[in-house]
Amino acid sequence: MTFQSINPATGAVLETFQPTGPGAVESVLARADAAWRDWRRQPYAARAAPLREAGRLLRDRKARYARTMALEMGKPLPQGEAEAEKCAVACDYFAEHAAAMLALEERRTEASRSYVRFDPLGPVLAVMPWNYPFWQVFRFAAPALMAGNVGILKHAPNVSRCALEIEALLGESGFPAGVFQTILVEPDVVARVIADDRIRAVTLTGSPRAGSSVAEQAGRHLKKTVLELGGSDPFIVLGDADVPVAAAAAAEARLVNSGQSCIAAKRFIVVEAIADQFLDCFGAELGKRKVGDPLLPGTDLGPQARIDLRTSLHKQVEESVARGARLLFGGRVPDGPGAFYPPTLLTAVNPGMPAFDEETFGPVAAVIRARDEGDAIRLANASAYGLGASLWTRDRERAERLAAEIEAGCVFVNAIVKSDPRMPFGGIKRSGYGRELSEYGLREFVNIKAVSIA
Repeated sequence: MTFQSINPATGAVLETFQPTGPGAVESVLARADAAWRDWRRQPYAARAAPLREAGRLLRDRKARYARTMALEMGKPLPQGEAEAEKCAVACDYFAEHAAAMLALEERRTEASRSYVRFDPLGPVLAVMPWNYPFWQVFRFAAPALMAGNVGILKHAPNVSRCALEIEALLGESGFPAGVFQTILVEPDVVARVIADDRIRAVTLTGSPRAGSSVAEQAGRHLKKTVLELGGSDPFIVLGDADVPVAAAAAAEARLVNSGQSCIAAKRFIVVEAIADQFLDCFGAELGKRKVGDPLLPGTDLGPQARIDLRTSLHKQVEESVARGARLLFGGRVPDGPGAFYPPTLLTAVNPGMPAFDEETFGPVAAVIRARDEGDAIRLANASAYGLGASLWTRDRERAERLAAEIEAGCVFVNAIVKSDPRMPFGGIKRSGYGRELSEYGLREFVNIKAVSIA
């Protein structure tokens, strides 16, 4: 079986890839194991130099990489360039700060000296999704490589060219052979790779179903895992919020990456007192966004990444309407080629509908009315997911009090949810476990080793 890159804007096959065969997979594992035994001993300065070079190349080639992303998964060019820039920021950040974050920590005990050190685990398998084909990889790779680990990337099949471009980029940046490699394989091969003794840990960003499968396989072999499994993020608008500002931010939060983002706002929970005003402003903002060819200037939303993903999204809309949701606009599969889907606004959404209970991975916004502040927080937490949340209020004390009550890995007040190398990123409940980015993510794939000297 071969892998294909298909342009989601046209349906045309871009490229066909041969899978990595069993012998080649074995060679990748052997190279990774050998590379790690040297890489782990390199000083932080030696690890940082190629990572900084990777950041420079990402900036220099951002237009090239943005075009690859646009062709393979439909991301508009400006968003692809921003993604490459964000990867560069992460490279720079961990190149500068990893040494301090992983420095020995002295402890006072009865011994003459006691301290904690942070040693790399070894080869880490990264199973990554298609929606941010560069950022998801660098979010893992920058801290993991700086910690002294090596990486093996199993990317989503529909972004195989992106995967190979990343491998080539890191090789050109000066990382030694074997420190970062890509394999193009089916899920059954992933299970065999996880079982291999040379793999020490696994990280996955994807669906709860994929996360459960990988966690089960890794658990069977006692391998450390970090899982980021998506979300149904609430966007909570309280009665004292600046409604026009919140509505404009809500449109951006819902439609970024054509709605195909784990941390995109999906459930817009608005207190009854300002719900009508918000709905008017929000609908107007959604209507301003232009759907079109991701390669053309002025396009805000490209296509969905694949036809089957659009089909699943449309089914969620239809089932929600059948269960009582009201479709204000959108919700129609357009004629013509490609996997396009229009911005869609649903109201009268309640628990028990797919638009409330499930992750809608596309430009579908569900507005939910709450009686008051307490009801808004209850509705926000009435989800199997817990990745991010956005809270809108002018009262800072109120915001900080409510942030403690929201069940999510991050809460952004008067701002849309974003990942940042300086802050930990990850979720709870069906959104997964473990953290990426910051010192918390940097320390996920290390042996936290206690040393005591009598």
